Formats: sequence, C-alpha cells, structure tokens
Amino acid sequence: MAGRHIDTVFLVVMENHDWSTIRGNPSAPYINGTLLPMASHAEQYYNPPKIHPSEPNYLWLEAGTNFGILDDGSPTANHLGTREHLVSLLEAASVRWKAYEEGIAGNSCPVADTGEYAARHNPFVFFDDVTGGGTASGAYCIAHVRPYSELQADLTADDVAGYNFITPNLCHDMHDACTDEGDAVKQADTWLSSLVPSILASAAYRRGGALFITWDEAETGDGPIGMIVLSPRAKGNGYAGTIHYTHSSTLRTMQDIFGVAPMLGDAASASDLRDLFDVFP
Repeated sequence: MAGRHIDTVFLVVMENHDWSTIRGNPSAPYINGTLLPMASHAEQYYNPPKIHPSEPNYLWLEAGTNFGILDDGSPTANHLGTREHLVSLLEAASVRWKAYEEGIAGNSCPVADTGEYAARHNPFVFFDDVTGGGTASGAYCIAHVRPYSELQADLTADDVAGYNFITPNLCHDMHDACTDEGDAVKQADTWLSSLVPSILASAAYRRGGALFITWDEAETGDGPIGMIVLSPRAKGNGYAGTIHYTHSSTLRTMQDIFGVAPMLGDAASASDLRDLFDVFP
C-alpha cells in the first residue's frame, strides 16, 4: 500500500432517489449550493441493473453481487457464510475499517431493526464472519460497527479507520419524511450540512481523504442516481463526469485505493471512479 495518495475513505449512502430529483432541488440547498460547486460528481451513475430493493444494493457495494437476494429480509434470514467481501479483504490486509450506524446503541451487534435504524441498510451484519454467526453478542462486530454518534470524537482524535462506512437513520437518508414538513430530501440535506464539514475539517481528510456520497437505488428504474466525491485529490470545482458507473465501480474504487484483491464479483469488469480525481489512487 506504499505510495497511495488516498489513505482514508468515508462512504455515505442515502436512499431511494433519482439524481434528477436531487440535482437542482430547492429542498437540497446544501447539496446544490455548497457541495456540487466544490465536488466532482457523476451524471451517469446507476444501481446495478434491476437490483432492488435496498438490501441487495448495499450487499453489492460490499461484495459486487447481491448473492441472489432480492428482498429486504433480516440478517437472520439472509445471512451469508462467504468471506468474499470488502471488509474481509481489508482485515486480511491490516486495513482498519469501521461502520458508523445512526441509531444503534453500540453494546451489541445490530442485527435487528430498532427505532429509525434499519439493519437492511447495514451490509456488514449479513456476513457471518463479521457477526460471529449472526449473533448480537459478536465481539468483532461490536468493535467495528459503532454508533454514528462516535464519529465526531474519532475525527477530532484523528482515530478514524482507513475505510469508514456511514449509514444515516431513516429520517436522515431521504427514506422517510419524519417532520411536519414532510420533506425527506430537506431532512437529509440538513443532516449532510452537519456531517460533511466535520469530515472536511479533519486531519484524516486533509492529508489524503476522500468522501463519497451516493444513493442505494433509484426511485424509478435503475437511475441515474447520485455520486458525489470530495477529496483534496479530486478534480472538484463542479466537475461532472459522464462515464457510466454502477455500485460495482464504487467497490472497484475501494479495492484500488486499498490495494486489496481479488476483485469482488462484478467489480472485476467495472470501471473505477478515477475520472473524478486528479490523483488516483
């Protein structure tokens, strides 16, 4: 991994919106007025063809396949025994990883929904090697899947992992409209306006970080959906890439950045996101 220019990745996944409903939407002033002018973004980013609903798309981001799963079943029902997924490769390569899940307590492995936390939006709890066989008491899972509320302290202490997967709760990921305004996009945009500056101000980001913000799936068809990239290494300045991408491209990008192999599932034949960067990886 010597010589890498990107050392720390933050990946935030939002929910169920076409890019056409986000781009230019007055309910998303932070995304449109602040992020897009300074970021790179993709105009032709899609969920994998006909892969719906949410859960199989999160699995695809982690493994390059949905393993035949086409529902939002629980981790108990849809648990997977394979080690062929990203964080398993990262662990074998001694690359630290952590998932920050909004709405979990942190005293157990969050294999069940609670409040506004949806387990189907947390790909890691579907893999037996993470959960220790699907149990809520798995120590490895508890150490790596942490409450979102711990992120700011880790950023301040410069103690974030190499790979950081961030899942908003159902009120902040554009899934549910949880306020009287009934505007899920606005809720998420406001949430991002709090999260993103804290990441951009961190030492980990400034010395070679990259923040990816994407959506799990399109609301209609397969997209396009959003992919926004901020990094000292990115082209930025509102750069709009027109290459065709899917979640396989994001997974391949993570494998390229951290130098882990073999390429997982469909990532083996996908284009990575290097067009959005000046320096990669």
